Amino acid sequence: MFECLSGAFNRGVLLAVTVLASVFATGQAHAQGALDAAEAQFAEVLRLRGEVRAGANDKERVLRTGDQVRVGERIVAAPSGEAVLRTVDAGMVAVRPGTEFIVQGYTARGGADDGMVLRLVTGSLRVISGWIARTNRGGHKIVTPSATIGIRGTDHEPYVLTADRPTSEGATPHRAGTYDKVNRGGTTLVSGGEGVDIDPGRVGFVRGEAKAYRTRAIMTLLLPVLLDKIPDFYVPGAFDTELDAYSATADELARRELETRAVPVAQAQIVPPVAVPTPMPAVAKANTPAAPEPLSPGEPARGSRDCDAMVIATQWLTELDDGIVRKDPNAILSRFADEVAIKAVIRKTDGTLAEIDFTRDELVRSTISTMNQLEDYSHRRVSVEASPEVSTAGACQRLMVKSVVLEGGKLAGKPYRFDSVEEYLLERRDGRWLAVRSRSTQR
Repeated sequence: MFECLSGAFNRGVLLAVTVLASVFATGQAHAQGALDAAEAQFAEVLRLRGEVRAGANDKERVLRTGDQVRVGERIVAAPSGEAVLRTVDAGMVAVRPGTEFIVQGYTARGGADDGMVLRLVTGSLRVISGWIARTNRGGHKIVTPSATIGIRGTDHEPYVLTADRPTSEGATPHRAGTYDKVNRGGTTLVSGGEGVDIDPGRVGFVRGEAKAYRTRAIMTLLLPVLLDKIPDFYVPGAFDTELDAYSATADELARRELETRAVPVAQAQIVPPVAVPTPMPAVAKANTPAAPEPLSPGEPARGSRDCDAMVIATQWLTELDDGIVRKDPNAILSRFADEVAIKAVIRKTDGTLAEIDFTRDELVRSTISTMNQLEDYSHRRVSVEASPEVSTAGACQRLMVKSVVLEGGKLAGKPYRFDSVEEYLLERRDGRWLAVRSRSTQR
């Protein structure tokens, strides 16, 4: 079966492909058993180094080569532990050191309802897709705390970097969040309802906890982006030479395995990728939901003769908006105090809300990353409200600003749209108004 490959691989690489593919025959007999057992089975352990554990319902075991991993189990690799799992649909999942993930859902019977959902908690996997990439591409997902990764027939490496997680020795500091490096095929990294397509040799990134943030400025600045270079914490695993060889023929091997199933691939429904979000409408909706509660307790004073709150708020928002249109990071960041506290309430892919905090330094990095990939940016502020906070001396030193905003454009070539409520607490310092607190709620 491998004679045709001899011209493409040297003897050592060919042996690696043969060894990794040799489990096809033994796996087939088990997969033809009872349907409930087939659905419960996820993968078999092919390679192992160090300690890797698996378990569910407070029952945990140390994995051994040849063990079965089942749906619902949590897999945890020790800091020096690694494993390669061969999935029932002829894919591969390499577990990197210090990684934790859960097999949330998996069905591989050769039909249109096949699917795989892995929840990556921390660390990194290398995932080489099997036949599910052919029968139900939309059902093949990696879910992280901040994003969902879909595939396009793929060899990719999702990585969840938490603030307290050490990276490889000698690696430089990196932002916490979800990264995805594509080796072959392609993926789509989605967060807050928006996504970016990742091609081979590129890495996508989205901030930790699915951040999309407050103002149309911040919502746009924290969309998933493509990085300029591959982060240095991406290092090969102990079994990557074999995996490289397997990846080169994975599609053909998965196709042959699928043909042995009860449901031929010709009868399997191919699910198209997720549709691109619709462009921003020309006219805003008339009925606007109520804005969030004020950032500060108590009813702010209105109508102070010491300052015109609406004039100040409108000018401040205009300067912020113009900075984004001009792709001028300095103009954007000059609107915020160094110690600004920024909070975002975003709607995740599953419809639930997440509240995230970040600093001005994090805003700086996000701004620079986004500006290079932003095109056709447009926005509309549906409403603006402003109220002065008056001190005992009666001087106008602080303003509460609220605004409903629609924004859209293209990031890394992909259209997006946001509808959000922004809140800013502005403070006058040396004659300038700076945001000392910000909150954005995605609607």
